[in-house]
Amino acid sequence: MKGLILAGGSGTRLRPITHTSAKQLVPVANKPILFFVIENLVDAGITDIGIVVGDTADEIKGAVGDGSRWGATLTFIQQDAPLGLAHCVLISSDFLGDDDFVMYLGDNLLQQDIRQFVDGFEDAAAQILLCKVPDPQRFGVAELSADGSQIVRLIEKPAVPPSDLALTGVYLFSNKIHEAVRAIPPSARGELEITDAIQWLIDQGLTVKWRELGGWWIDTGKLTPLLEANRLMLETIETRVAGKVDEASRLEGRVVIEKGAEIVNSTVRGPAIIGAGARIIDSYVGPFSAVGPDCEITHSEIDHSVVLEGSRITDAGDRIVDSLIGKHVEVFRSGQRPRATRLLVGDHSQVDLA
Repeated sequence: MKGLILAGGSGTRLRPITHTSAKQLVPVANKPILFFVIENLVDAGITDIGIVVGDTADEIKGAVGDGSRWGATLTFIQQDAPLGLAHCVLISSDFLGDDDFVMYLGDNLLQQDIRQFVDGFEDAAAQILLCKVPDPQRFGVAELSADGSQIVRLIEKPAVPPSDLALTGVYLFSNKIHEAVRAIPPSARGELEITDAIQWLIDQGLTVKWRELGGWWIDTGKLTPLLEANRLMLETIETRVAGKVDEASRLEGRVVIEKGAEIVNSTVRGPAIIGAGARIIDSYVGPFSAVGPDCEITHSEIDHSVVLEGSRITDAGDRIVDSLIGKHVEVFRSGQRPRATRLLVGDHSQVDLA
């Protein structure tokens, strides 16, 4: 079985961060989201992996290399325009051949590994992974047969959802999907939709199985779910201190201090991670925060936030919360207000908290 990771797209919902970075490389718990996806495929025994890339191809190629660090072989497939998920399958046909494959959206994270789904995939044209959600009208939803054994229809963002089972960003396909993606017309938005291709399989009388995911599933394409993914990943860390922590500082709970990091007269309350070469001085870093490599936080407080590499936060005053701060950003205070701050800051920006 092969893997196909979709890592194109412009990441409009995470701008301005994604003006200069691929959305799949935004880190949670200081690891790029795409790395978690590759690891999940490799853990399931899938090492021959294609990655569909778009405008950020060079950045993604530079980040993942040839895949050898994971024991994988990577093939990059260029998508010149974002023409839909089914279009990604269409342009990947030479790489996929007649093999079964897992298609995995590169900005999705799962708590559950996919090995059991891969090992159990047989005698079907496709298998989709579903997850119960509290707000199914926001997602593509599966309508099941009366006994729940069959998928009858896939409905995109239904006003009256027939179930609470949403399609996640992981699909298993046999080679039957190639005929489907060639047969369907573009949707109203001009894209080849994977839901239309799966519906074509169903309409042709082919077997499309479904399995329900255990645990959480997150599409990290927006700020709030990305911070939630960061929180959930930080919940899994174990304390490790490879950097320097002076006697005036306190580490509370599960905290990772990477090599070369320095904590001076500060409190870091876990779960939290401080990246290599970062410096925390006279500051407080609260739970569910990930501070990237070579950052500096001085006379400031930050909580439930992600700070990307090389950024500096100085004299920020009131605590920064629920924020995503890009690479090489400077956040500083020159006045008294505002008293609270919520930030989504692009790379190489400056923010004056006057």
